[in-house]
Amino acid sequence: MRGFASLNAYPSAMNQRITVSIEGLVAHVRLNRPEKHNAIDLQTIAELIAAAKTLKRRRDIRAVIVSGEGPSFCAGIDVKSMLTGGPLKMALAFLPLFKPAANKYQNVSLIWRTLPVPVIAALHGNCFGAGIQIALGADIRLASPDTRVSVMEAKWGLIPDMGGMVLLRELLPRDVAFELTTTARVLSAEQALSLGLITRVEPDPLAAAKALAAEIANRSPDATAAAKHLFREAWDASDYGALAAERRWQRRIIGRKNQRIASARNTGKPDLPYQPRSW
Repeated sequence: MRGFASLNAYPSAMNQRITVSIEGLVAHVRLNRPEKHNAIDLQTIAELIAAAKTLKRRRDIRAVIVSGEGPSFCAGIDVKSMLTGGPLKMALAFLPLFKPAANKYQNVSLIWRTLPVPVIAALHGNCFGAGIQIALGADIRLASPDTRVSVMEAKWGLIPDMGGMVLLRELLPRDVAFELTTTARVLSAEQALSLGLITRVEPDPLAAAKALAAEIANRSPDATAAAKHLFREAWDASDYGALAAERRWQRRIIGRKNQRIASARNTGKPDLPYQPRSW
């Protein structure tokens, strides 16, 4: 394993809210405030966005796994840190809400969708509020049986504002999402699975995420990237738009080096290595 050099810009390793490492072809992003159940503060948001931007430029990785150290994946926003420090700090913290474009609170969840590799969230313990919204930004969510999930903002007199409306509507019917938002109900892993909020329940979600990432890494990185773009563009498009997206992304990969390698791996050269992702 080697460290992620781009994160050296942070004040010190002891103060880092996340850690990033590369294991083979897979990047691991770990929330690293176990004593706070990985509650999200402004520094965590900045570090997560910075890590995602750096990983987006890496053509050598095939997947990203997001997990949390300690007893929980993420128990939500660190309300105490956000509401202390005087009026000026609070005003600066909430200023992004008045901007006309997506803000950092929303980007910390949505940015994972822009990476050209699959992002897998490995969930355990509490996954509340900001935690479930960050998890929903991943492409796949694997959860341990002890995972508890909640769209919890209503408990604090708030609404989800970290990309939740973009992410929830892709997975849930409107009435179900509205009920969860207005009740702040806590769901078990099995309940979340039955609703479609998580992909699978696994005894060891991190191990399962690693196995899944290894399986994905055995396929052409160009095909994987094209599939992620295709699903983003086509899933809610009209028939015309979805079919156009299929044609557009197939043109990007067919006949190119990694597609030819994939064919060769199926016709007598199973160990032929793929080239780094083309884009």
